Amino acid sequence: MNDEADHHHHDHAELSPVAARVRALESLLVEKGYVDPAALDELIDTYETRIGPQNGARVVARAWVDPAYRERLMTNAGAAIADFGYSGRQGEHMVAVENTPDTHNLVVCTLCSCYPWPVLGVPPVWYKSPAYRSRAVIDPRGVLAEFGLSLPEAVSIRVWDSTAEMRYLVVPMRPEGSEGMSEDALAALVTRDSMVGTGLALTPEEARKAGRVT
Repeated sequence: MNDEADHHHHDHAELSPVAARVRALESLLVEKGYVDPAALDELIDTYETRIGPQNGARVVARAWVDPAYRERLMTNAGAAIADFGYSGRQGEHMVAVENTPDTHNLVVCTLCSCYPWPVLGVPPVWYKSPAYRSRAVIDPRGVLAEFGLSLPEAVSIRVWDSTAEMRYLVVPMRPEGSEGMSEDALAALVTRDSMVGTGLALTPEEARKAGRVT
């Protein structure tokens, strides 16, 4: 995927005054040598791939083990997610979409980079790139293949276009071999990409190899 950052300016994509000040401060600290750019990149990656998505992972794990909660999540995602205390700007209006053996869901924002920050953390660079935003709609199967996810032709792909008014959370299928695992352990199988739709939940063996579970 092209990692070019998105510089398109839409009303609901512009930086807030606070975000603009943070960006200016970040640039100044790097310029003055007070912050190591590599360390800053590592910090951002931590929030993108580990700390941020843990919120959504807990939601998914609860849906896997609690049928009543799953039903609430699918019918009123905002209220169900709020049970965990995850709410706020960029996550006010949520819809959960569930993967099945016949259907795979993929989320994109074709206009800019609308993303459910309260449950997934900081959006990755590729999510904001023009290449992903355009091709995810035109050629979703090809895009998924570039992420290493090749789905059988019999599996249909549904693409959901996020907006300033509505954001989506993909509930991936629970992987085989996870029977008997605790809710916390199950959450470790859920990755950011699986909740956007560019990946699947990890198998227990994959999670062990990645050091996510013991």
